Amino acid sequence: MKCMYCGHTDSKVIDSRPSEDGTAIRRRRECNNCNKRFTTYETIETTPILVIKTNGNRQAFDANKLKNGIIKSCEKRPVPMYKIDELVENIQKKIYNSLEQEVSSKKIGEMVMEGLKEIDEVAYVRFASVYRSFKDISTFMKELEKLQKNNGGKKK
Repeated sequence: MKCMYCGHTDSKVIDSRPSEDGTAIRRRRECNNCNKRFTTYETIETTPILVIKTNGNRQAFDANKLKNGIIKSCEKRPVPMYKIDELVENIQKKIYNSLEQEVSSKKIGEMVMEGLKEIDEVAYVRFASVYRSFKDISTFMKELEKLQKNNGGKKK
């Protein structure tokens, strides 16, 4: 690591600890040439994932935007926040582990619906109604019937 004071490239690590949020490692270093101390941070390098929207536009993947959409679907439902966080984290892992640099919004929507189906059926139907742009009551009813058929009519 290059010293910020004298430019010398040799230094030693005096102290190392995780940052407050746990996303980086903070290192206190001492230059072997001028003996001055400085701090460096080590972080994970991530490549940005682009989401391909249905109109063909691309935008950076934003886990907060995903979370907010899921929260809207779960509004006034008995869904604990940790379940929403788990779903967002699982989707994020799937996206990053796919090693693709681009993912379609359709694929993300399908992952959300799959997760919401397990968490809360009402939240699932709410999300699906917006995601699939239900045009009328008959498409809404078809989705409900499909959900009921897949569950065998059982209640959770």
